[in-house]
Amino acid sequence: MSQFFQIHPDNPQRRLITNAVQLIRQGAVIAYPTDSAYAFGCQLEDKKALERIQRIRQVDNKHNFTLMCRDLSEIATYAKIDNAGYRLLNHCTPGPYTFILPGTREVPRRLLHPKRRTIGLRIPDNKIVQALLEELGEPLMTSSLILPGETMPMTDAEEIRDKLERQLDLIIDGGHCGIDPTTVVDMTGEVPVVARVGRGDISMFEMPE
Repeated sequence: MSQFFQIHPDNPQRRLITNAVQLIRQGAVIAYPTDSAYAFGCQLEDKKALERIQRIRQVDNKHNFTLMCRDLSEIATYAKIDNAGYRLLNHCTPGPYTFILPGTREVPRRLLHPKRRTIGLRIPDNKIVQALLEELGEPLMTSSLILPGETMPMTDAEEIRDKLERQLDLIIDGGHCGIDPTTVVDMTGEVPVVARVGRGDISMFEMPE
């Protein structure tokens, strides 16, 4: 049976954030709000927790997880990024974007794309997530909270509890956070390419005619 924390979206309660991070460090799989729907999360190096998320979502080991990061310096630890890319990310983060970048040696091999050696990274515009990441001190391994047979992520913490309380260790209720997925930007080539249009504004990635 999962624990259920109601955390204020603008003023996250420090005690609950600390308790949530303790659970993550102990191997918990959590559901938490982001700036684009709810997501599954677990500790970066926790292989068993990752496998639990794969089982809940009914995806194989080729499923791409994302690293939820605090800031640009953390992204630079886990991804290779040039000066132009850094400036672009500085302009549009925090925000509802997932950036595909070449991974560094700091990324666990099982998280890298098997052929391209890339990783998806995010800096969310959500105070609950930022508080979790600050307390955790490292990225949160994450995956959209989409159930088998569904195409859209879940957006209501009470509904998540109804369906998943026996499969999760913690559900964080941070209120409604929208249903749109992130905009995915592939930054592995010479110019950024929008791979999926989501909540984020794509005008800054469009090349002039």
